[in-house]
Amino acid sequence: MKIRKGDTVEVMSGDDKGMRGTVHRVLPGREALSRRAQKDKRCAGADHNRDRVVVSGINLVKKHQRRTGDVRTQVGIIEREAPIHISNVALVCPHCQNPTRVGYQILDAGGKVRVCKRCGQTID
Repeated sequence: MKIRKGDTVEVMSGDDKGMRGTVHRVLPGREALSRRAQKDKRCAGADHNRDRVVVSGINLVKKHQRRTGDVRTQVGIIEREAPIHISNVALVCPHCQNPTRVGYQILDAGGKVRVCKRCGQTID
């Protein structure tokens, strides 16, 4: 994926448009469907739980949590970050400080690095 944990991203659409934050967690989609799912026509639709990121301070939701037995859990109204779709965020280049698209460059040593499409600098 082009966005990784620890990257700074800017929200491009939605209620938090224009805000920046750090990626806490990346929730990638399934790489490939099983053979059974490929044959089944009902699985051909979009899966809305795929390719999401959790960004600090972005997409805050309130969850009403009640007591569950004798387990020590936080009780009451909890405010936490909900996942946001990866298409709604853009990576912020650490060099030019602008939201940018990400490209890849193959190194002579056999590795692959991310490259900013605006300034051409390597991100990794």
